[in-house]
Amino acid sequence: MASLREIKGRISSTKNMKQITGAMQMVAASKQSRAQAKSQAYEPYMQKIQEVVASIAMGNSDASHPMMEQRPIQKTCYIVVTSDQGLAGGYNSNLVRSLRQTISERHQSTDEYSIIIIGKIGRDLLKRLNFPIEAEYTGLSDNPSFDEVKSITRQSVGMFEEESIDELYMWYNHFVNTMRQDVTETKLLPLTALAEELEESVGATPNYEYEPSENAILESLLPQYAESLIYGALLDAKAAEFAARMTAMKAASDNADDLLDELQLSYNRARQAAITQEINEIVGGAAALE
Repeated sequence: MASLREIKGRISSTKNMKQITGAMQMVAASKQSRAQAKSQAYEPYMQKIQEVVASIAMGNSDASHPMMEQRPIQKTCYIVVTSDQGLAGGYNSNLVRSLRQTISERHQSTDEYSIIIIGKIGRDLLKRLNFPIEAEYTGLSDNPSFDEVKSITRQSVGMFEEESIDELYMWYNHFVNTMRQDVTETKLLPLTALAEELEESVGATPNYEYEPSENAILESLLPQYAESLIYGALLDAKAAEFAARMTAMKAASDNADDLLDELQLSYNRARQAAITQEINEIVGGAAALE
């Protein structure tokens, strides 16, 4: 049985740990609230640009653009959004597990796909698993700006236009609520493959008149369209990350409370046993003097 000093030391360290996890829970809750608000505020813009792009892509027109070109699939690229920090429960591991399963079902060798990874945790996990990483982006802010996605978009779209890849997917955790984050796959390119999906999400699109032409509009709008999807996914993933960390820290604090109850009970029992032993020794010593 542990000594009173050892149990008291464990109680003290557990209380300190509970203070840390409690503080981290509060910080994550504050960041999650801001991230969720920003994601929701950005959603109308993303829906509108999808609506305009869908009206061109699904319309009966001769408009064309390299991002709308559909060709035989020889190589696929996945943009995977993970976190730079841990202590977020299964936020990263669930995403990587689902990605591994999907890739094993779709591809026979590493020559058939590549990965653009966002976040240190995912980068380290995928490197240990020997996944082909085309590029890595780490150190994104907790409140990412639109400028931070431009380099990611430029590289991924450039790979598609140069025919280094033939399709592009985005993988991230979608925020449902503070207790649930769903692993989500979104196909970014080619755009023509998204026509049915866009029609379902956007619905009936209004008729627009384009000046100077649909091709000119597509030339400037489609890069923004790709940026909007990637940026929207990043905002969504950040809200999911903070929600997962908040839940994990709350669970850690609750576990600390349970452990403290057990340690306090052990401490009381050990103290009672020590007092009983001292009383027995006193009684025994007094009896020996008679």
